[in-house]
Amino acid sequence: MNIIINPERIAWKDIVARPLIDRQSLAPMVNDVLTQVRERGDEALRELTLKFDKVVPESWLTSEQEFNEAEAKLSDNLKNAIRTAKENIAKFHQAQMPKQVEVETAEGVRCWQKATPINRIGLYVPGGSAPLFSTVLMLAIPAQIAGCGEVVLCTPPNKEGKINPAILFAARLTGVRRVFKVGGSQAIAAMAFGTETIPQVDKIFGPGNQYVTCAKQLVSSMGVAIDMPAGPSEVLVVVDDQTPVQFAAADLLSQAEHGPDSQVVLVSLSQHKIEDVWQETQRQLDELPRREFAQKALANSRFVCFNDIDTAMDFVNAYAPEHLILSVSNPDDWAQRVRQAGSVFMGYYSCESAGDYASGTNHTLPTNGYARAYSGVNIDSFMKKITFQQLTADGIRHLGPVIETMAAAEMLDGHKNAVTVRLKAVNG
Repeated sequence: MNIIINPERIAWKDIVARPLIDRQSLAPMVNDVLTQVRERGDEALRELTLKFDKVVPESWLTSEQEFNEAEAKLSDNLKNAIRTAKENIAKFHQAQMPKQVEVETAEGVRCWQKATPINRIGLYVPGGSAPLFSTVLMLAIPAQIAGCGEVVLCTPPNKEGKINPAILFAARLTGVRRVFKVGGSQAIAAMAFGTETIPQVDKIFGPGNQYVTCAKQLVSSMGVAIDMPAGPSEVLVVVDDQTPVQFAAADLLSQAEHGPDSQVVLVSLSQHKIEDVWQETQRQLDELPRREFAQKALANSRFVCFNDIDTAMDFVNAYAPEHLILSVSNPDDWAQRVRQAGSVFMGYYSCESAGDYASGTNHTLPTNGYARAYSGVNIDSFMKKITFQQLTADGIRHLGPVIETMAAAEMLDGHKNAVTVRLKAVNG
């Protein structure tokens, strides 16, 4: 256990650092995949899928029969749970729809802004050791509400060349009918550049392993928009003397089980509480089916003790966690100090799993400290905003001299002349 007591602020930079990923060696490998798919399309997809997934599906596109078979395989209990989650996610994201902004900035000068959906969206859904069908809901529902013209989804096939049934059920439920059986960085390449089968998209969404993350970052430098920089999942849990230790330990392990490169952090004002939570974490770890993943992630853990709430929250904001759990008796007092976090869970009963699945907030969030500058996925992620302006004759008459002065100061005579000719016209 790595307990850090009242660290000096100068040491925080090292404490908040995430596990290092060797991106320099990763980038050339991923770039080679991108190049192959861009140049050879479906032929490259076949070779790469056989290499990485040990299978080549009979068809890249999921058939209607496969959708039907997938729905038949799921229990009514799971299907109803997915439907309930869909309703809550839809409610929260529907409420985010932007309202048109319109204002007269000066006499005769009217400006307004209109939000329009991105036309073609690509969703990536991991399907390996933990097929994330919940991610389908988190991405497809706001895309549908925003009114995106076309949504395609890529997810890796299993050894039989099939897709996880829950992923297909969630896709159909949210209106996604074009689901392709391709995963990894080759799927990102296919959506970024297009192939004979998979269409090129305008923006790519979704989590993934380090190869997928690297591919998204590389294609973003080539002109394809992505949702956000992302990496391994993480959580920071704040506890007080009254926090049930079984809650805190379960919250830490719920993120640690994602994978060995995940990170969990505990912050407390009591060293004794930290030790109690650690003991309970070890007890629950023995009962966890994915304990090998979790145990490796715990090696990257931090347990930090501070003397006061202000310093503790300064540290939390410096870490800028993807998930922040305020498992304290007075969460409002702590929450008003939050400035940098992806999503916040307040009180003893607000486990991070609620946001992952069904509370209504989105679980696609910035990791690796990117919460300092990025928001989690929301309705705005699927829209772009266009500004409009209209000047009347009075508008150009009043504002024109201001524009002429500024253009002249920047020595852009063409800009100035575009105003001057109009002023001459309106002034006779």
